[in-house]
Amino acid sequence: MFESLSTKLQNITKAMRGKARVTDQDIKDMMREIRMALLEADVNYTVVKSFVADMTEKCKNADIEGSFTPGQQIVKIVRDSLVELLGEGETKLNVSPTGFTVIILYGLQGAGKTTTAVKLANILKKDGKKPMVASVDVHRHAAAEQLKVLAESNGIPCYIDPENKDAVKIAKDAMDRAKYMLCNYLIVDTAGRTVVDDEMMDELKALNDAVDPDEKLLVVDAMIGQEAVNVASSFEEAIGMNGFIMTKLDGDARGGAALSIRKITGKPIKYICVGEKTDAIEQFYPNRMADRILGMGDMLTLIEKASVSLDEEAAAKSVEKMMSNQYDLDDLLSQFEQMKNMGSMKDIIGMLPGVSGKITDDQLDGSDAIMDKNIAIIRSMTKKERKNPNLLNASRRKRIAAGSGTTVQDVNQLMKQFEQTSKMMKQFGKGGLKLPKGFGGLGRLGGLGGFGRKGGFF
Repeated sequence: MFESLSTKLQNITKAMRGKARVTDQDIKDMMREIRMALLEADVNYTVVKSFVADMTEKCKNADIEGSFTPGQQIVKIVRDSLVELLGEGETKLNVSPTGFTVIILYGLQGAGKTTTAVKLANILKKDGKKPMVASVDVHRHAAAEQLKVLAESNGIPCYIDPENKDAVKIAKDAMDRAKYMLCNYLIVDTAGRTVVDDEMMDELKALNDAVDPDEKLLVVDAMIGQEAVNVASSFEEAIGMNGFIMTKLDGDARGGAALSIRKITGKPIKYICVGEKTDAIEQFYPNRMADRILGMGDMLTLIEKASVSLDEEAAAKSVEKMMSNQYDLDDLLSQFEQMKNMGSMKDIIGMLPGVSGKITDDQLDGSDAIMDKNIAIIRSMTKKERKNPNLLNASRRKRIAAGSGTTVQDVNQLMKQFEQTSKMMKQFGKGGLKLPKGFGGLGRLGGLGGFGRKGGFF
């Protein structure tokens, strides 16, 4: 996400960071480049104008802190200004003191409301809550059925009433059903339209009056750029919002919507969706996002992803096997699969501080496909071969290549890297690598030893 903007801002701040003396002309030149980068990212013009003016004033009046050079101080101002633009502080969901919280999701058709409802329910479920999802879309029958299928596949209670054409009645019945099932959250997926119209708003106002939601969230498609601001303003004016969920930030969205919407409406972004899977949702932290945009990494989010995605028991077993020199291909397969659960390599690398810019897109290009290929190769082996890789002679490698749809060269490359990683794991087992608490087995995932086609597994 924000790939183009991130590259430009990183180049701008990199040029400033080493300066021992910053002149008014330096600041003027930097602000011009930042202005162009934001406009190209489709950030609202009014927002850009205000943002650059405020930042220029801060840079000119900056007091240089003892531990910073003037250039570093300017970079800090850019970072802090970006955090302020995105919205300072984390914003959690509003919770009803009664113990039963109603969340309504609004948005245009195609914004991803239905999938987002299940994603949000998943987050609550993992946090020990008992959510129910419900569809009050009486205009598009398929929407309710889609919600039911997604909810059932994730073990989440769902209420729909396809025969009923009264959205308000469905919402009230859903509340009764959720309370009867002792759920403490109800997430209501409303109908969308291709455009904002009076009929849509009248229906949503009636729903608001009927269920009195604790949280009103607008689901916004980041791909629609500045139009997202107009949509948000329309909803805010008609029914009022508590905040936003930005979707499709894993695509080629330029980021303008996320950078504009908070400043224009004054309402926070609470969650961002970064993929199609039902676990591809993150709580939005402005400071973390600013750090990622500026190439400063996001270790906290990476650690959180690791703690959720990595199997601590499996990681502990791997450590034991490393210590006793019994690391095998089953361990490597498990680590590959856990790495995939954390997301794409590009996203993971982007969260590592100090790595951005040192590892190019060309090096990462195809890394996920190579991981899939390696998984297929290992799965094509017998259990005996995985436990004892020394059995893999030429004829066995030829059979494995045919079974996995790869080449013998691919199998040989994987085995070469496995041997190198086994040696590295012995060093790790002896205490050669220490990671932060909660980082799980991420450092042992074999692939972080090298990047791209020529290094490591990726």
